[in-house]
Amino acid sequence: MAKKYIIVTGGVLSGIGKGVVSASMGRLMKESGIKINSLKIDPYLNVDAGTMNPNQHGEVFVTDDGYEADLDLGHYERFLGIDMKRENNLTAGQVFSSVISKERDGKFLGGTVQMVPHVTNEIKERIESIDTELLLIEIGGTVGDIEGEIFFEAIRQLSNEKGRENFMFVHVTFVPFLRVTNEFKTKPTQQSVQQLRRIGIHPDMIVIRTEKEIDYSSLEKVALFGGVKNEYVVNLPDLSNIYEVPEVLNKMNIQDLVAKRLDLKIQNNIKWSCPKTFKNLKIAMIGKYLGTDDAYKSILESIFLTGVKKPEIVDSEMLEELDDEGLKSVLGKYEGIIIPGGFGKRGIEGKIRALKYARENNVPTLGICLGMQLMVIEYARHVKNLEGANSTEFDPETKYPIIDIMEEQKKILKMGGTMRLGAQKTEVLKGTKLYEIYKTTEIYERHRHRYEVNDKQFGDIFDQMIVSARTEFVEAVEMKENDFYIGIQYHPELKSKVGTPNPLFSAFTEAIEKRRKK
Repeated sequence: MAKKYIIVTGGVLSGIGKGVVSASMGRLMKESGIKINSLKIDPYLNVDAGTMNPNQHGEVFVTDDGYEADLDLGHYERFLGIDMKRENNLTAGQVFSSVISKERDGKFLGGTVQMVPHVTNEIKERIESIDTELLLIEIGGTVGDIEGEIFFEAIRQLSNEKGRENFMFVHVTFVPFLRVTNEFKTKPTQQSVQQLRRIGIHPDMIVIRTEKEIDYSSLEKVALFGGVKNEYVVNLPDLSNIYEVPEVLNKMNIQDLVAKRLDLKIQNNIKWSCPKTFKNLKIAMIGKYLGTDDAYKSILESIFLTGVKKPEIVDSEMLEELDDEGLKSVLGKYEGIIIPGGFGKRGIEGKIRALKYARENNVPTLGICLGMQLMVIEYARHVKNLEGANSTEFDPETKYPIIDIMEEQKKILKMGGTMRLGAQKTEVLKGTKLYEIYKTTEIYERHRHRYEVNDKQFGDIFDQMIVSARTEFVEAVEMKENDFYIGIQYHPELKSKVGTPNPLFSAFTEAIEKRRKK
């Protein structure tokens, strides 16, 4: 059977949930017995998301094979329940870099290299390299964006070559509600569909995103002007819990519409469960990327998937300016603390102050990547009396370089794709809280960092704080006497999925509940 494709495009506004719609449709088809995979196309010229500012573009999501993608691949992992790889993301930077490299190597035999056919062929080859029964392709941005034009052209060509019957085009668009006239305005959606048609693509389904449920007459108008059958115009109003989207689409029998359009035989045996009620535990995440919650997306979602309300982000720089009473006043209202990863010196001392407060007051605390490193620095300073202990990232001249750059990284000057990246086999030590959580001595967790605990020089500091997991480096530390004070060098949030959040987050929220009951 020929490979089938669902192409998801966006109209009117970006950020309206194309990825969630695509991933939700994919999950329904997976539950219906179809082998699925996904491809997120990002039209930007970056080769990957590794050097992007979290305040502008959200978190960097790292796959098992060490690829740095933007947060959309995290949505696909959590919804689809499958591990994404390098092949699941394609950027304009990758495409142009490959084409130029081939030209320099003489692969085009001296011919004039052009957008069509050379760039479009490169895109089509990447799409075709993914082996699956049904491939979901999300094109980032909105139709009409100049950056995305060549990708639309490549998809148009591919649909002609492989047969239009094997392609289903889903256009996700926004319909605003005009309060002045008390009506939904469908004109922007009509215009975005017209833009699609001009480039040779006709949508088979239109997903209408609205703030509240739209009236049926407006849906009929979209169907009429969009040239789509009424049953293929779907309204998806805002939900407080995005993990309910597959359930909502299932009630609309979206999988049956997809199967009908693509001539697929499916099993109607949809099983989807996600948290519906959420415990109100007060958790603070001490961060410095405050431009968008997306900067800490996977951590927030990992907590949410344990059935607990998402943490509040507390400004680490603000904590630096407070006296001890002020610090206690801010942090005292929280029942748990998370210190996430990050780069650069800004806000570091505020995070260290928060860790000292949490350690001394037995507040359940989870330190992730940089957070673990700061746990070790704080412990060295205030328990082992190594005044001025620091990371060479923040103080190259520190007398006590408790955290230092990995030896192999000292020779690398490039910024992108040069860190310790991807899943690493890690030994969890028996007799530790970490072992009680994982219940195994061998785990595979994902990394993204350059600096490590300098235990070759300062390994003798560990007594009240112990090492609980190792590779050739220190992978995890914990305080013996605290209920939950655990730091890990890796990023557990990147492995959380619907129904199976990473066990560290479940253990963290359970520790908060236990302490509340004392």
